[in-house]
Amino acid sequence: MGQRKKRILLSCGSGIVTSTIARKKVEELLDSHGYAGQYEITQVPLASAPERSQDYDFIVATSLSPMDLQCPYVNGVPYLMGVGTETSDAEILRLMAE
Repeated sequence: MGQRKKRILLSCGSGIVTSTIARKKVEELLDSHGYAGQYEITQVPLASAPERSQDYDFIVATSLSPMDLQCPYVNGVPYLMGVGTETSDAEILRLMAE
């Protein structure tokens, strides 16, 4: 019991627009798989993702993987395109189960 919340970093160029779209999709995925209340998401600009990543369980980025990340990377681009989300969904669920 008392398992700590997973800390998820969500990143895009500015930390606002596309990461907000991806955030909604990630929240829907997690909540529909029973993870409601078991995670917290922080949105940041891509430039600050590497330095912030050490404090997070994983990052979902709507860009190529930034250099020097200190946590696992999940490709968030499919959430913007609306296609190919299965791989990213599976990776997020795997990381949540760890």
